Amino acid sequence: MQVFLDIVREYGFDFLEGTWLTVQLVVISAILGFLLAVPVALARLSDSRIVAATASGYSLFFRGTPLLVQIFLVYFGLGQFGFVRDSILWPLLREPFVCALITFVLNTAAYSGEIVRGGILAVPRGEVEAARACGMSTAKTYRLVILPRAFSICLPAYSNEVIILMKGTSLASTITLLELTGMARLAASATYQPIQVFVIAGLIYYLMTLIIARIFRVLEARYNRYITDAR
Repeated sequence: MQVFLDIVREYGFDFLEGTWLTVQLVVISAILGFLLAVPVALARLSDSRIVAATASGYSLFFRGTPLLVQIFLVYFGLGQFGFVRDSILWPLLREPFVCALITFVLNTAAYSGEIVRGGILAVPRGEVEAARACGMSTAKTYRLVILPRAFSICLPAYSNEVIILMKGTSLASTITLLELTGMARLAASATYQPIQVFVIAGLIYYLMTLIIARIFRVLEARYNRYITDAR
């Protein structure tokens, strides 16, 4: 126990700093990824074969390749193109944080797009027909009926995706980002106490998982309250 206390006393601030960076990656990636997931899901359901095939190819690529490979492709690959290095965005695109963020957004959008698509397909047909009977256009039906209903349906599955995303951020340490896992690796190499250090890191990840699960339970209670009331 004394070893744990000594590690926390000496590296507690570093763990907090790494945890904060992890939280930033998760929150920004989850928000942007979900915003991108909606058009991906709609494209997958499009009547246009070209649009549906493009969205399907994007989804399959990011779901079919390891996240670590995707991080390396973005971090090391973007600089291989002259037009990228010569663009005004290069000062941003060469930053590890931005590269990690781009990868996590694209990756979680591919998975979340399938979750949203499943939610859209699970919307009761009667609700859609009722909206159309009221004279709603297709766009208005999606905006006021289908997407809100699909959001409430896919919340449980999306909570799992956010938790997986949170654990996936540990790979950001491979491109020099000192998030929680990166800080833990530095502390382990300095103290020669890897088990104790990673136990502490694991507990922090576990606490973040509980927080994420709690947030989504609150969202589910809010958006599915009419189902509870009906019971």
